[in-house]
Amino acid sequence: MIQGKKVVVVLPAFNAALTLEQTYREIPFDIVDDVVLVDDAGNDETLVLGKRLGIQHLIRHKKNLGYGGNQKTCYRKALELGADIIIMLHPDYQYTPKLIPAMAHLLASDIYPVVVGSRILGKGAIAGGMPWIKYISNRILTLIQNILMNQKLSEYHSGYRAFSREVLENTPWEKNSNHFLFDNQIIAQCVNANFSIGEISCPTKYFPGASSINLKDSAVYGLGCIWVSIRYRLHRWGIFNYSLLKR
Repeated sequence: MIQGKKVVVVLPAFNAALTLEQTYREIPFDIVDDVVLVDDAGNDETLVLGKRLGIQHLIRHKKNLGYGGNQKTCYRKALELGADIIIMLHPDYQYTPKLIPAMAHLLASDIYPVVVGSRILGKGAIAGGMPWIKYISNRILTLIQNILMNQKLSEYHSGYRAFSREVLENTPWEKNSNHFLFDNQIIAQCVNANFSIGEISCPTKYFPGASSINLKDSAVYGLGCIWVSIRYRLHRWGIFNYSLLKR
């Protein structure tokens, strides 16, 4: 708990047995009250390990729902547990849990209702081994989206995020994609609802065990992100009714 606010960390997992323990051991339990682990129908021993580590809130999907579907289960459970601050941390150890206190403080102090761990600020992406093609694609996508959404974010694509309870209770994230586009859609929803978004520099690691999507899926994702931003802009101009932005 921090400043009287309950902090819940959610771990959307898919075959994370090799990196889960290392991730979990670094979670700062002096401020984190609960951890939720959701296994998206993986085929390894993620849940077995989670139980051994003492994680109390373990959920397994009977069938694979996708990255966005996993997040939905995570957020529902966190809200059910009474979380005031919800922090999504990938259990593949690509992002360091050591930034949780900084992210939580920004929310607990009511400075920002949404905080994103940016791989771009501070050159963390390149230093951590992000492939150049992904880095360049990230920069181009972010530029286009910033123009369309009238924002100045350093990136829209980090998976390290923190939300206040108010944000999750007042954005229609249940309508979002069950796949990777979920991350971009919820950012559009937050911006549309006038929730300001803070960023914190986040080092990242790229290695064989870290989650990633292939080139084809990356291209589909990129086009999807641009389409989300275009519909957002048309919605704000009153030209198009983007149902994803309406509760």
